[in-house]
Order: sequence, then structure tokens, then C-alpha cells
Amino acid sequence: MSANLKYLSLGILVFQTTSLVLTMRYSRTLKEEGPRYLSSTAVVVAELLKIMACILLVYKDSKCSLRALNRILHDEILNKPMETLKLAIPSGIYTLQNNLLYVALSNLDAATYQWPSDSQELDSKQLSAGSQFVGLMAVLTACFSSGFAGVYFEKILKETKQSVWIRNIQLGFFGSIFGLMGVYIYDGELVSKNGFFQGYNRLTWIVVILQALGGLVIAAVIKYADNILKGFATSLSIILSTLISYFWLQDFVPTSVFFLGAILVITATFLYGYDPKPTGNPTKA
Repeated sequence: MSANLKYLSLGILVFQTTSLVLTMRYSRTLKEEGPRYLSSTAVVVAELLKIMACILLVYKDSKCSLRALNRILHDEILNKPMETLKLAIPSGIYTLQNNLLYVALSNLDAATYQWPSDSQELDSKQLSAGSQFVGLMAVLTACFSSGFAGVYFEKILKETKQSVWIRNIQLGFFGSIFGLMGVYIYDGELVSKNGFFQGYNRLTWIVVILQALGGLVIAAVIKYADNILKGFATSLSIILSTLISYFWLQDFVPTSVFFLGAILVITATFLYGYDPKPTGNPTKA
């Protein structure tokens, strides 16, 4: 893959990830009347949207023929059950990661939204500390699981000749199943009481669409570049999101450790994409 396409993929991933983090955090901390939308249902809807988008892309690659689309889906998915089952492992990990992202963004900024009552100041501080710990543990778990799933998924994509969109359909199929299991286990009572789409609004749908888009972009980057590039894009997105939080949202104060980490990430990204020109061997006189 050429350097230009690598940097283009990097830019798209950074934009998508940054937009998703900021809109998701805003949607999880926005106070509105009525119940807040359930993150477990949002993960399922994003997986279903990703499946539909991939089916449309396969349909386009099949020269817009329904018969060809049906044959491809039957041959590549139903007739290859073992190949399809391979995607169950990264799919389960990605589903866990997506849910943990909602947990992290719902808790890490709790200090910004403390109750102003003086009589509840101590309880608020304790709740804030507990929420930040939950958010931190969610981020750490998501990081370790994401690394393993990314490497595993890259191995599957590059060892087979199947289309990246077919692989995404398989990934989304298992992701939907695991996601629905999570909805039933953790939010079954709330869903039966207020409905599957409780609390959904325009902002919620933007978050869901961005999350589905992220699955498509990440799969394409892993297929045509590698998982390291995906990691760099995520790191750059963290830096960009933090700068936006500081200058625009004004809910974060960067420290010297953050600046050191930002410099290391930017340097590592540059070194990874740097392609020095070969120097000719000096001729002897």
C-alpha cells in the first residue's frame, strides 16, 4: 500500500474516532427528560447497520445482481461454516470493547457533572472517584482486548481471499448475537418496560452511525495496511479529542505527562510512515 493511501486511511480513522468519542461522550452526559438510551441496544443497532452497509457493498461488487449476491452470500458464509466461526472470537471481543467504550465515556467525566449542593459534596467526591475508577478499568480492558482482536482479525483477513465486506458481515452477525445477549442479560427489564429504542434521538443515531462506520473503516485499514496503523490512528484521536476538550469543551486540563505522551505518539507515527530514500553506495576512487 502506498504511503499516500496509508496517510489517507490514518486521516479517516482519526476523524471517525475523534467524532465518535466526542459525540458519544456528549450523548452519555447530556441531561434530558425521560430515560437515557441504552448503550447495549446502540451496539446492536450499529452492528445491524454495518451488516446492511456491507451487503449493499457486496451487491455493488456483484454488478447489482440479486442472484449473484445470493450466490456469494451462500457460498462464502453458509457453505463455509468453519471460516465463519473463526470470526466469533474477534466479534465477541469487539462487542465487549464497544460496550466498554460507553461505560468509560459515561464515567470518566463524572467530576465535571457533580451535584452543586454543599450538603452532598463528600458523597459527590466519593461517587466521582468511584466513577473514574470504573471508567479507567473499562478503558484498560478495552485496550488489551482491542489489541488481541485486531491482530487476530488481521491474520484472518490476510490469510484468506474472502472479501473484506464478507468478513464484516460475518463479524457483524456474531456481534449482533453477542450484543442481543448483553441486552437481555443487563437491560432486559428496561427494554421490556420502555422499549428497545428508549431515549433515542438525533444525536443517538449519529453516534450509532459513526460507530457502524468505524467498523467498516477499521476492517478496510487492517486489510490493506495493518493493525499498527489502526493503533496509531486511535492514539492520535485521543490527542485530538483531548485538545478539543481543553479548548472547546473546557473540561480537561493537560499535564506534563500528557504532553510527553502526545510527543511520543506523534513521533512514533512519523517514524512508522517515514520512508527514507536509499542512498547510493559511494564509489571508490
